[in-house]
Amino acid sequence: MHSGNASGERRISLLIELEDQPGALEQALHHFSAAGVNLTHIESRPARDGRFDFYVDCEGQRGEPAIEAVIEALACASEALLVLDERKVPWFPRQVAELDRSASHTLDAGADLQADHPGFKDPEYRERRAMIDALARSHRHGAPIVRVDYTEQEIETWGVVYRKLAALQQQHACAAYLEAFAHMARACDFDADNIPQAADVSAFLQSRTGFRLRPVAGLLAPRDFLNGLAFRVFFSTQYVRHHSAPLYTPEPDVCHELIGHAPMFADAAFAELSQEIGLASLGASDGEIEQLARCYWFSVEFGLVREQGNLKAYGAGLLSSYGELAYACTGAEAELRPWDPTAAAEQDFPITEYQPVYFVADSLQDAKARMQRYCRTLARPFYARYQPATESIWVDRAVRRASGAASHR
Repeated sequence: MHSGNASGERRISLLIELEDQPGALEQALHHFSAAGVNLTHIESRPARDGRFDFYVDCEGQRGEPAIEAVIEALACASEALLVLDERKVPWFPRQVAELDRSASHTLDAGADLQADHPGFKDPEYRERRAMIDALARSHRHGAPIVRVDYTEQEIETWGVVYRKLAALQQQHACAAYLEAFAHMARACDFDADNIPQAADVSAFLQSRTGFRLRPVAGLLAPRDFLNGLAFRVFFSTQYVRHHSAPLYTPEPDVCHELIGHAPMFADAAFAELSQEIGLASLGASDGEIEQLARCYWFSVEFGLVREQGNLKAYGAGLLSSYGELAYACTGAEAELRPWDPTAAAEQDFPITEYQPVYFVADSLQDAKARMQRYCRTLARPFYARYQPATESIWVDRAVRRASGAASHR
């Protein structure tokens, strides 16, 4: 299968409906060989009402005499024929190595801190951030994740966050998180006096659900970040928040990534929910990316579930925030709504203050199932499937990916 580029693919995709009788498929495929057209992919679809469908890829483009001859012959010989037209879409990665391109498009984070950042006026902190950012920017797919030799001050900051959250998580974190965190702590040396290495955490996650961490220098645009999830890749920072405000960070940092996000990616249902959002983001319009980013926010970042009648957190924004974890799970002030991706997709949210609205799922399986159903309702430009053996994205038709920089909002 071709990877696709700005000029499109030499590929035609056909959905052929045949009568369920001996020799029907052989007769249909004969038209390809007779015209000298090379088949590159074929798969069957479940039979129904005495008929069955075959999905076929072949080399060629509309307008070529051989292709037109095959289409004309199949139109006469089959019960129904659908030619899946080529789609022009915003750029998206087709191979996992192409995430190197996505990772280069950081926004306002990284070493260039904003004036309201706690470390803005600290030259030593900014120099340290620049060094860790440079490690992330130089990372390429297939290379080992560089291990960071964290300073005593960084470990102390990590320890403040770790200790502050420990007891509260036992009370308010969902069961899947607590189980995964216990295993991860043993395997990856999680401790108040040690910052785990992203390389070790990534290897642990891959052994559990196939998810992995990929270093990134700062905040990514929603499209780039969500695209990574399609490959079961989570873009993760490696720097530590400023020591002057250990319980606050205006951006993702290693405390948020490893304490908040990483344990949940060891849970199968959560991993599938995350990948479902990622697959739906491939080639999506800017408006759909915004909707999916909201779904991500209200689930992966701030999602709640009910366990034995009690509110429990599974979102990383809650699990890594001492103040908001207690605020959300007591349910005293915030508005709680049943988990509904359609509603979440239209719900605005604040970034620098506690959420006024949280969505509550019946379980992680419920959260995943509802997200899958929502994604099926989107007018997607193609059907996409992740192929773990080749770490690539298969799509059901030729696509023309927009050239130039990756599309951002």
